[in-house]
Amino acid sequence: MGTGNVLHMRRRNVGIIGGGPGGLMTAYCLQKHANVPFRATIVEATSRLGGKILTSRFDAAAVMYEAGAAELYDYSVVGHDPLRALIAELGLATMPMDGCKVIMNDSGAHRDDAYEWGSAERLALEKFDTWAHECMSPRQFYDSDWKDAAGDPLGQRTFCSVLENISDKRVRRYVQTMVHSDLATEPHQTNATYGLHNYLMNDPAYMRLYTIDGGIERLPQELASRIDAEILLNQTVTRVEKVATGLRVVSCQGNERIEREFDFVVVALPNHLLPTIEWGGPVLAEAMQRHHAYYDYPAHYVRVTILFERPFWRQHINESFFMLDAFGGCCVYDESSRNSNDSHGVLGWLIGGEPALRMSGLSDGALIEKVLESLPPSLQAGRECFVEGRVHRWANAVNGMPAGYPPQKMDVRHVPEPTQHPNLLIVGDYLFDSTLNGVHDSADYVAEWLAGEL
Repeated sequence: MGTGNVLHMRRRNVGIIGGGPGGLMTAYCLQKHANVPFRATIVEATSRLGGKILTSRFDAAAVMYEAGAAELYDYSVVGHDPLRALIAELGLATMPMDGCKVIMNDSGAHRDDAYEWGSAERLALEKFDTWAHECMSPRQFYDSDWKDAAGDPLGQRTFCSVLENISDKRVRRYVQTMVHSDLATEPHQTNATYGLHNYLMNDPAYMRLYTIDGGIERLPQELASRIDAEILLNQTVTRVEKVATGLRVVSCQGNERIEREFDFVVVALPNHLLPTIEWGGPVLAEAMQRHHAYYDYPAHYVRVTILFERPFWRQHINESFFMLDAFGGCCVYDESSRNSNDSHGVLGWLIGGEPALRMSGLSDGALIEKVLESLPPSLQAGRECFVEGRVHRWANAVNGMPAGYPPQKMDVRHVPEPTQHPNLLIVGDYLFDSTLNGVHDSADYVAEWLAGEL
């Protein structure tokens, strides 16, 4: 096609529902892939961009902590890591994170600390650890969301059945404590593949953890500053329907009803929010209901973050995080390790699964008291250093069996109704692995497909 024809082509309109990482990454990746001009519009229901990425600060002191996504996964030890590449492309500096301690009954344990285990416990742990590594190599771990049912017999078992095969009760509790907050669901509500995935992520040969210097929210901020898109905040999408020229998106802002038409629409929302939109016509409504049901494995988080006068725990624990046998197993982050120049101490409890769902109805004060009570006896004296507490509730925020079972082909995941609505696409971390890495994979796939259509 000649240059003159390209210049006179109608500029296509792309509507993106959701201003979280999925929506922002889709817009950014589309700009990179597209070789013709287009218009992008991001419609966000809240007053901010970033979704589950939220870096906050206390009132009593300007100390930063992660109120949403707490870390990023580095897969570059195994293969290409597109999210790592994106963060470097945006010029963001990173910091490594590490932690290996699991505290049970006020006693720290790690699989490499032989003195912590009796001979029978050591044997049971080594047996389970060897079996887990034989079940999933680092490369299989890297590609774990691509297995079909025939190639993944563990996908047909619950993770609970795997834990029940551990002969020693203390070892069983150790493994469950280690993985519970990462699963964000209970062992009987997810499969063995996902459970092992979360166990093996503690091995640096499989992956490593890192954070962004200055806060993870810098990622959506940098993306937003680089995309050429109309960004509409405080507009809740209520209906999407097919029209002669493409797709109509209906939103509301206060009492005002707003209609816009697009050639393509990308829905970048958590799976649990899809039913809040009315999908016009029986064909699309049925397809979206089917899509939602396929990935409907809700998992939950509550984050309780406490500002202390000083990091009193450092003489016992000096890592980025540790696992604690409270609330079914939770991760406690040393948030102050992200603020090396501040004298305050900050601990952040990540409570997952059914305990998080139950506790999300408690008041902030009650939740703060519960996490303070969960401090091991050796650290209880630190309660005298309490300054301020913050609570952030993330019910239904992630997926307890990401990619569904069995994982579907990429086009099926991202285009719920390809016959009459091929221009409606889905982006989400729940289609991959419930991480920011997964949402980037999803966004990049959709952006590359859209660029071809444009």
